[in-house]
Amino acid sequence: MNRGPSSLKDPSASQGRLRFFDAHNHLQDERFEGRWDELIDAARTVGVERMVVNGSCEEDWPVVAMLAERFPEVIPSFGYHPWYLEERTTAWRETLIRWLDRTPGAVVGEIGVDRWMLENPDRWRRYRQGAIPFAGKPPEWALQESMVISQLEIAAARGLPVTIHCLRAFGRLLEILENGPCPGPGFLLHSYGGPVELVDRFAELGGYFGFPGSALDPRRQRQQEVFHRIPIERLLVETDAPDQMPPELHRPSVLTGPSGSLLNVPANLPAIHAGLAELTGRSLESLTGQLAENFHRLFGSLRVPPRLQVGP
Repeated sequence: MNRGPSSLKDPSASQGRLRFFDAHNHLQDERFEGRWDELIDAARTVGVERMVVNGSCEEDWPVVAMLAERFPEVIPSFGYHPWYLEERTTAWRETLIRWLDRTPGAVVGEIGVDRWMLENPDRWRRYRQGAIPFAGKPPEWALQESMVISQLEIAAARGLPVTIHCLRAFGRLLEILENGPCPGPGFLLHSYGGPVELVDRFAELGGYFGFPGSALDPRRQRQQEVFHRIPIERLLVETDAPDQMPPELHRPSVLTGPSGSLLNVPANLPAIHAGLAELTGRSLESLTGQLAENFHRLFGSLRVPPRLQVGP
């Protein structure tokens, strides 16, 4: 793990007892090349106590389950991300239900709807492309809607919280949730980029709003203004590692991935909290305490098996 250049003092160094909770990441991502022990050790060192690791498709659900079995910090989350819907098998629903029902502490996500990729298919293909060129087409809107509704039904039937991806479709997503099914425990709007006018209506349905480290970029002023208006009781912080790299001031740690690319890591979570505290004019201690309460309210101890319980 590389220590990135930063003028920000590591907040965990002076606040050794603060506990941090990563509401959304993708620890299973192949760009991490299986360096899970290194990533978890670094996160533990800075006080990251729990993290929700979000699956994206049938291919990576077994890895998510393995990480939850191996590391007590991991809350496993299974869902079909809208970017990968065309890769689903005919048995995807039964497979999802099986992973949810047999994995202790499992929740649902990352699911969602995404009009951005339909409007920008070439850019989407570049994001999807790895070592092998990718020439697929973005999943059609009708498929996205049917898949997100089906997965919301699965979550609602089991009383599980959900993590939702949404790009340029917040109005329609709100309609889907208002018309049901809507998960009783609530849902996280991952890396919220929607309008402030919809915040109250999402919150009334049980919504929480994920703040990513990338939102600390000074160029993200509109997104920052929205988060100023979100009630503190509805905020959660996420790294979305390995993506959504925070600006240099707020990333004391980075990992060098394939082809020399820099990857965001869960150990950046305390620095993101410190940036959000500064942005909102709150003390780090009070903000961190409230965010921990929010995290447990959504992903609470009733959904955590005894072997994963962490002492006070």
